[in-house]
Amino acid sequence: MSSASKYVAVLLLAAGAACIGGCHSAATPLPAASGSRPAEVSAPGSAGVNEGLYQANPVANDPVSITDGRRLFLWYNCYACHGPHGGGAIGPSLRDRRWRYGDSDADIFASIAQGRPNGMPAWGNKIPEIQIWELVAYINSLDTSREPSPPQEPANETTRDSMELSAAAPAAHSAPTGRQ
Repeated sequence: MSSASKYVAVLLLAAGAACIGGCHSAATPLPAASGSRPAEVSAPGSAGVNEGLYQANPVANDPVSITDGRRLFLWYNCYACHGPHGGGAIGPSLRDRRWRYGDSDADIFASIAQGRPNGMPAWGNKIPEIQIWELVAYINSLDTSREPSPPQEPANETTRDSMELSAAAPAAHSAPTGRQ
């Protein structure tokens, strides 16, 4: 087995372990990726995530933070439950804004930091608060013009061009005519 094949095998094994272990498997924080923002943001006098939570996202409309939130969404394996673009999988959709625990920045932060019954793990003691806020910024960008890497809509298969291609396809695979 070549070294490249071994590397791919290790990556696939790690990805499989992440899926089996659920969201808890990627608990190593990523370093802040860009800008001069601090690595962590804490409310004055707060000793932990459950004390002194911000009520407003300090990076809410920052395009870099929204993009970093997308990167973190993938890094922390959020897509395994919520789908690659937050559209839902075994976990609920994050695109529809109809959420059981509220949709304010503080509500979303609390859901990520403290977890929720029946599947949402608590991340507050595993990742820096700034990264939770970047995730909140990304989640709030879903299904808006600010969303980085939105899902691509499938081509409309009932257009004239696709019907012509469909009609032409059987002719291209017809029996040989004897010419080669």
